[in-house]
Amino acid sequence: MNYLRTAMLLAGLTALFMGVGYLIGGAAGAMIALVIAAATNLFTYWNSDRMVLRMYGAHEVDRASAPELVGLVAELAGRAGLPMPRVFVMDEAQPNAFATGRNPENAAVAVTVGLMNQLSREELAGVIAHELAHIKHHDTLLMTVTATIAGAISMLAQFGMFFGGNRGNNGPGVVGSILMMILAPIGAMLVQMAISRTREYAADNLGARIAGQPMWLASALVKIEGAAHQVPNYDAERNPATAHMFIINPLSGHGVDNLFATHPSTQNRIAALQQLAAELGAQAPSVGANENYPPRSPWGQSSSRGPSPGPSRGPWG
Repeated sequence: MNYLRTAMLLAGLTALFMGVGYLIGGAAGAMIALVIAAATNLFTYWNSDRMVLRMYGAHEVDRASAPELVGLVAELAGRAGLPMPRVFVMDEAQPNAFATGRNPENAAVAVTVGLMNQLSREELAGVIAHELAHIKHHDTLLMTVTATIAGAISMLAQFGMFFGGNRGNNGPGVVGSILMMILAPIGAMLVQMAISRTREYAADNLGARIAGQPMWLASALVKIEGAAHQVPNYDAERNPATAHMFIINPLSGHGVDNLFATHPSTQNRIAALQQLAAELGAQAPSVGANENYPPRSPWGQSSSRGPSPGPSRGPWG
C-alpha cells in the first residue's frame, strides 16, 4: 500500500509538472516537462536523502562521536525490528527531527542540537521512535520525493513567470503566468498535506509503542511546539517544501487543524497519545513542558538516570 501511495503521489505531481510545462510551452513544453519529471523522479529516488541532509548541513555521527545518541537509536531500532539507520546531527538551535531514506536498509535519522539539549532522554526516545516509525512505514521515501518534486514545481512555475508571458509563444500570458506561479506551488503543497496528517498520527501511534510509553512523545511534542514559535529555523525557511518532513512544522508550528497546516494540531496529537496510553494501561497525566514520563527507560527497566530535573536542557549537551 505504501508503494502504491508513493506511485500515485508521484503520478499526481508529475501531472502537475506537465501541466505547468504545457502552460509555458504547449505540447512541446509538456513533453519537455515529462522528460524532466522522469529524470527528477529517478534522481530523487536514489539521491533525495543525501540532498535533504546536505540542505540542512547535517553531519553523520557514530558511537565514538555521539555514543549516547547512537546507542539510543540502536536500542530503539532493535525494538522496532529495523536495521540500524545512519544517525545525523544538525547544528540547529530549534529542537526538531526528521527521518529520510528510500527504504529501511538505506535510512537515516537526523536530530538538531536543540533537540538534544532541550529534551530529556525519555522525551528524545519518544521522538526517535516516532522517526523510526516513519522508516518502518516507508514514509521516508514519500516525504523526500514529495519535498524534492514540490520544490521543482515551484521553480518551474517561477520560470514560467519570466518566459511564459507571451501568448504568441503559446504561453499563458501575464495574468495566466501570475496565476500559475501562485497556484502550481499551492497544488503541490496540497498534495503534500493530503497525506501528512494521517501519516503523523500513524507514526505517533507506532512510535509510542516502540518507545513503550506514549507520554514521552507527548511531552516532547509540547516542548518542540513551544520552541518552534520562538526559535527560527532559517534552513527550513529557505526550503519550505521540506517542512512536512519534520516531527513539528519548523516554519510556524501551526496549532490548528486546517487545510493549509503541514502537521496535525499538536493538541490533537497529544490527545491521541493520551488515549493510547490509557488503552495500554499506562499512566496518562496531563502534559506540561516541565514534566517527564515515565520513570522507566524505553527498554522496560528502571532508568538509572531518571527524568531530567530541569525543563530546558537534556542529558546530551
